[in-house]
Amino acid sequence: MKVPAMTSLEHPQLPWWRVGTAWFGVLALGTVVIASFMLLFTALDQRDTVVDDTVVVPSGLPTRADSPAQQARNHAATPRQAGPNAP
Repeated sequence: MKVPAMTSLEHPQLPWWRVGTAWFGVLALGTVVIASFMLLFTALDQRDTVVDDTVVVPSGLPTRADSPAQQARNHAATPRQAGPNAP
């Protein structure tokens, strides 16, 4: 007796909810969406505070906190000028 060849009509098609890879895709996308909302909530809930780096000196004039460092850097970078005490 001759056995007929298998055709796609003999294999019933499963609905999409019965296929495991379909659920994997749905759950993976759902996990990404939930994680993004959790990240957004964390970012909005735990904001960093704004730090004002100006300092009021006793003279009453506001200055930046790193002014002495900038002045020393600029002073060290200037070339030596000829003056009365220059060698």
